[in-house]
Amino acid sequence: MKKVFLNAMLVAFIGITSVSCKNEPKNETKANEAEEVAVAADDAQVFMIDANNSKIEWKGAKPGGEHTGTIAVKDGKFSTMGEKLESGSIVIDMESITVTDLEGQDKMDLEGHLKGTAEGKEDHFFNVAEHPVAKFEITNLMEKDGKTWLSGNLVMKGNSKNVDIPVNYSMKDDGEKLMIESEPFTIDRTQWKVNYGSKSVFDDLKEKYINDKIEIKFMVEAKKA
Repeated sequence: MKKVFLNAMLVAFIGITSVSCKNEPKNETKANEAEEVAVAADDAQVFMIDANNSKIEWKGAKPGGEHTGTIAVKDGKFSTMGEKLESGSIVIDMESITVTDLEGQDKMDLEGHLKGTAEGKEDHFFNVAEHPVAKFEITNLMEKDGKTWLSGNLVMKGNSKNVDIPVNYSMKDDGEKLMIESEPFTIDRTQWKVNYGSKSVFDDLKEKYINDKIEIKFMVEAKKA
């Protein structure tokens, strides 16, 4: 009987550990005060973002499940010296927020809630009528912990915070294309005043809360100007 009990405890422990690892935030960022945006040299090579081949993926969670989706990149540009990234910005089309794990009316309802196009829910999340775009502007590039980190001001809902994002970037097609892809990273949405359903902002939500942490990954392609 004692052996059976111990085996049951071991199985339960493994199950809890697996869930904890699965839900652990990836590359969790710290939101700092906005910094001065990097400026490229006059002779830097400019690359213009190809919006059709660029996108942002997101993941949000709440008790009992999660939702996934995409956001379109509107435009932007980068500057390089040789093969080194110097500066740049990405303009994000918040009106394009899409939910990919739902269909039909459920999909439409959640997209309307996130965008703030649903009546009475305009400012619950991103209020795209007042804030149709977000922006990421590079402030620094550094090597740390064996990774390349892109520091930049992320501007959402009129709030600007500086974050560090692990990225990989490379030149393609004999230097005609610049490819930048981030690893999945996690931000705390309340740092940009996206507070709806947050236990850290509102009391007595019980199990009707939404996690503060949002996981993001972006893939951007830019062509030589």
